[in-house]
Amino acid sequence: MSTSAKETNAELAGQYWQVGEDIQDKKANVSLPIEKMWPDRQFTSRLVNPANRRKMTVIIVGTGLAGGAAAATLGEAGYRVENFCYQDSPRRAHSIAAQGGINAAKNYKYDGDSVYRLFYDTVKGGDYRARETNVYRLAAVSANIIDQCVAQGVPFAREYGGLLDNRSFGGVQVQRTFYARGQTGQQLLIGAYQALERQVNAGTVHMHTRHEMVELIVADGRARGIVTRDMITGKIEEWLADVVVLATGGYGNVFFLSTNAMGCNVTATWRAHRKGAFFGNPCFTQIHPTCIPVHGDNQSKLTLMSESLRNDGRIWVPKKAEDCEKDPRQIPEADRDYYLERIYPSFGNLVPRDIASRQAKYRCDEGLGVGPKVKEIDHDGTEHMRSRGVYLDFAEAIGRLGKDAVEKKYGNLFDMYQRITDENPYEVPMRIYPAVHYTMGGLWVDYDLESSIPGLFVCGEANFSDHGANRLGASALMQGLADGYFVLPNTITDYLADSPKFPKVDLKHPAVVAARQGVESRVNKLLSINGTRTVDSIHKELGHIMWEYCGMERNEAGLVKAIGLIRNLRNEFWTNVKVTGVNEELNQTLERAGRLADFLELGELMCIDALHRRESCGGHFRAESQTEEGEALRHDDTYQYVAAWEWTGEGHKPVLHKEPLIYNSIQVKQRSYK
Repeated sequence: MSTSAKETNAELAGQYWQVGEDIQDKKANVSLPIEKMWPDRQFTSRLVNPANRRKMTVIIVGTGLAGGAAAATLGEAGYRVENFCYQDSPRRAHSIAAQGGINAAKNYKYDGDSVYRLFYDTVKGGDYRARETNVYRLAAVSANIIDQCVAQGVPFAREYGGLLDNRSFGGVQVQRTFYARGQTGQQLLIGAYQALERQVNAGTVHMHTRHEMVELIVADGRARGIVTRDMITGKIEEWLADVVVLATGGYGNVFFLSTNAMGCNVTATWRAHRKGAFFGNPCFTQIHPTCIPVHGDNQSKLTLMSESLRNDGRIWVPKKAEDCEKDPRQIPEADRDYYLERIYPSFGNLVPRDIASRQAKYRCDEGLGVGPKVKEIDHDGTEHMRSRGVYLDFAEAIGRLGKDAVEKKYGNLFDMYQRITDENPYEVPMRIYPAVHYTMGGLWVDYDLESSIPGLFVCGEANFSDHGANRLGASALMQGLADGYFVLPNTITDYLADSPKFPKVDLKHPAVVAARQGVESRVNKLLSINGTRTVDSIHKELGHIMWEYCGMERNEAGLVKAIGLIRNLRNEFWTNVKVTGVNEELNQTLERAGRLADFLELGELMCIDALHRRESCGGHFRAESQTEEGEALRHDDTYQYVAAWEWTGEGHKPVLHKEPLIYNSIQVKQRSYK
């Protein structure tokens, strides 16, 4: 990084952020070989005897794969678990939407896979911006996940002889992804749900559906409970415990249009951030390359087509712009550009998501996109009508395998595509385009999954720990179940071993009273503004700002502009939003308004994080930092660290704490998939 660039960053720091002390994870014993760190931590983590577990209360927010698995496991261990979700059933957690598969280093295909290779692929796929100790542990426990799920009856695909089948996902050259057609998330969640309901029936887990966490209670420096709003009656309640676990997913809906369920939000983790939990790498968001393109101005969400389709589907665009409006079946092979196969011959259509997404954008920017044209506004305000789509073609696979074989592997995905687009993908190539999907950033946690607030643990997509700057496909389900079934139950005991010594906290404790009053004040404020703008109109405007300036490509001028626009929009929200109805009833407008208030603050921090990181890595692509071939160019000498941000109050500059990333077990180098 040049001297002038460092000087520029110092000037920006004075304006937008402060620099604090470095931090480090102190829980992993890095003096040991990496393969021995997790067994060592399991042994050194203090235990809680069964009689004492019955006296301890654990609050778990979220019932997806991470939250559901954690609640079931801790309930079975004998703790009193209070489990919360905003859905009407744990089975409606967003984990159910995952389609393509779950990774595990079983090496069933005898193609060279191993724990180390899964570890290596994951760190490399994240562009060397993940903590290697956590990633190795994830790879090491991955095989246990499959055994657990098979025992629960998850109907993984099997080969003719009855053995579990595997397929490939992006960023790897082996087959390690276990799958259940295109319904893997649903089937895994049903397995976790059954384990969870068993503990509900046993009385160790108490389920609270339609309860949204709206505040974290921190008393005497420890996380000791949460405040919830009953989404049916509006009742605001305080819940106290010895420890709090957040497993509330990601924040992709800050972009408004994303592949996330419309209820997905950042409120639980953002409320914790405002109470002192550091937020790690918020700008690391993933744009998924295989989504159904935007088709109009009135969409509320986007639809993901599983990355597994890239196993057999070939991605291409016409070589000539004049062919873009032709029926693709009429374009001869010689006039098609299978650009991923051309640019990345070693990985072809199975390059990682960030690379596939950018290459699709480049083709469309060149005027080679296909499908209906949509209006776009460039950074300079110029309007354009562009086609935003590339082809995902199964003609070759159908010719090679037969339609029946393709239908057996991908039939439900093909059916979903046809219902949405009214096009038959067995006959006409699918049209796909990148969309916001997953967030690698989240609350900072140490090796034990404990945040910077003692007693607050964070699992799954809600934490930052395992994916660096880009998540490889089929690794989200792996992390969620690993955290919930195998990691958290082994590390939370070390914290709970001290719980008998914690100061007593009841509903009259000043911190509890203040948390409840803060929630009531916020709700009353939202209901009293009575402005002229709807919640959704402001959210759409925020999403447009985020997509244009903090989406697939970022630059300094755009990010500075975005920060100003978001600050103005946040002021507009707090002075001119219209929230109808009252608190004491089902009020979805109030729900969305509370979530949007947090998104507006998060959006600014995401842009500040992207502004401070003057390098390209994974899903974070700074236009000022790229190779001659247009690939991401990292600056390891300056930015090889986790950016952990501390909240300092409304209107105050956040504090940047750096956790240096040290790689002892893997060689750091520029990524190449060619």
